[in-house]
Amino acid sequence: MYPGSDHVKTLALINTDDVVIWEYAKANDFVIISKDSDFHQRSLLYGHPPKFIYLRVGNSPTSKIVQILRGNFDTISQFVNSSVESILVLA
Repeated sequence: MYPGSDHVKTLALINTDDVVIWEYAKANDFVIISKDSDFHQRSLLYGHPPKFIYLRVGNSPTSKIVQILRGNFDTISQFVNSSVESILVLA
């Protein structure tokens, strides 16, 4: 559904400092999707790139995350293509 997407695990960035992930996403034109409020704060402070999708779902199973990402495909696509939006919050 989201071609070109990667997980930090497949990029060998798991257990990496948020700054490294942020800079990687910025350099490679990625959108960061996370439940981590640290990325939310970084996005508010620095803006984009990279863009940030904040999942405000607490401790949720992967199936819930998949449901949110699939159910908001149009909203996410519009956000990614916007030249002015930096943060998208999904719950």
